[in-house]
Amino acid sequence: MSENIAINNIEKEPLPGDLAIWFFIMAELLVFGIFFIVYVFVRSNNIELFNTYQLELHRMAGVINTMALITSSYFVAMSVHAIKNNNVRRSGHMLLLALAMGGVFLVVKIWEYSHVFGAGIHLSTNTFYTFYISLTFFHFMHVMMGMVILASLYYFVRQGKYSAEDHIGIETGASYWHMVDLVWIVLFPLVYIIR
Repeated sequence: MSENIAINNIEKEPLPGDLAIWFFIMAELLVFGIFFIVYVFVRSNNIELFNTYQLELHRMAGVINTMALITSSYFVAMSVHAIKNNNVRRSGHMLLLALAMGGVFLVVKIWEYSHVFGAGIHLSTNTFYTFYISLTFFHFMHVMMGMVILASLYYFVRQGKYSAEDHIGIETGASYWHMVDLVWIVLFPLVYIIR
């Protein structure tokens, strides 16, 4: 009986944000999913090459970036929670903290790229680096887009556009940002850790 009540409550809870963002998120996850499947397939046929060059990556940079994005997603969730409680000021502060963590991700990733490209490595160096650069740069561009969205949300929060009664925009942006975080949580172990 209690299971039926729980299921009925889940069914009544709408998706957070605008429905259109969910179509976009599903399309993005499909693209990343295909990219990951191809990576796994190619890696399974080149295990020694992938294992060798994977060791050249800066795992600690990947760990820092993972923590930065998870923390950033936490701040975004807290921003949504704050606006639902009509705490506009806290919502804005949480968005700024989320942006700061996104900035940490970008700085660390740029440092990583400068090391890789400074060593003369590029897309055609070998199959591993083709995937590493392509996957991480594709994700990097999504982080940049997400930060533009978060900055826009912060601007609109400061303008008083969102409130407890009208917060669908923040939920929409938060949903996108959580997708960016989710993709990295899969990408990081796949490229940096799994051997």
